[in-house]
Amino acid sequence: MKALAVIGYHHTGKTTLATALIRELTARGYKVSSIKDIHSEEYRADKPGSNSAKHADAGAVRVFARGLFDNSLIIPGKMQLADILPLITSDFLIIEGMKDAPVPKLVCAKDTTQLDELLDDTAIGVSGIIASELETYRGLAVYCLEKSLQSLVDEVIKKSFPILPCSDPDCCSACGKTCYQMACDIVQGRASRNDCVQDTALELELLVNGEALTIVPFVQKLLKDSVLSFVHNLKGVDKDASIELRIKP
Repeated sequence: MKALAVIGYHHTGKTTLATALIRELTARGYKVSSIKDIHSEEYRADKPGSNSAKHADAGAVRVFARGLFDNSLIIPGKMQLADILPLITSDFLIIEGMKDAPVPKLVCAKDTTQLDELLDDTAIGVSGIIASELETYRGLAVYCLEKSLQSLVDEVIKKSFPILPCSDPDCCSACGKTCYQMACDIVQGRASRNDCVQDTALELELLVNGEALTIVPFVQKLLKDSVLSFVHNLKGVDKDASIELRIKP
């Protein structure tokens, strides 16, 4: 799943840009999911006092509200991007907000002061209110949606890449970088997506209920060595054979 973030300060055109990208990618036949990062302390995913909210208040770790026209999965507490990703399956993920996400970014701004505060090596373009005043800035194209939405989406498809694992640097850094540093290098052409060690050089694959879990290299090796040590001590086992371990609940 490829991912891209739309970042910027309030009232700079982020939602307008994000919805335009979702609409155009969908029109081109892609399956699109999105994340809207919300910082308001007044926001709640459910209405306090509703029956579904009472389920969560009672201690349910997941509440699925099934309606006639749409549905909602309510998960109490704040989630990190790495926790959200296993819940999403699509061709593209558009994130509104999350400027610390290790993904390519489009930066929305109303002036160059805001751009200078937000631009870094993950930026692939500029848009938002400032797009009516500039055509380029610091080597980046500035996209006005009314004039250049098609070329912007072409660039998004070209520059976006399968999202990195979002691993805790203390647990991984097998490539020698954080995921954010890797994203910067990929966008700037200093590295490729295949340079991520964690999910391109897997020593084993762990599936729970059919879903593959991301495991940092150290834990991969630890689990692999433990299983191999046990299996290779069994009589009649081909040491070069593929191994499958299934655990029933």
